[in-house]
Amino acid sequence: MKESIVSAYVEINIKTEAENILQELGIPVSVVINSLYRQIIYQRGIPFSLTLPSEPRTIDVMSDAEIDAKLQRSYTQSLAGEGRPLNKSSLANI
Repeated sequence: MKESIVSAYVEINIKTEAENILQELGIPVSVVINSLYRQIIYQRGIPFSLTLPSEPRTIDVMSDAEIDAKLQRSYTQSLAGEGRPLNKSSLANI
């Protein structure tokens, strides 16, 4: 069986958390990737639902942990210079 290398950019915190869980389970990342690819072939599509919520989640239905995570991500993006300036066209979407 010939093998191939798969490369992908993944957010570091997502990668770390997922790899920690897989390590606890004793499952190598390559096994999960192979399983995902096999399911894509078997189902001829993505093996899980990709849908958008009917309405965006508002702050009143979010947990404190969710709010903190979103604020932390925004802060980290700001420090990294990944923020976007606020302008009139941005305000139209609020």
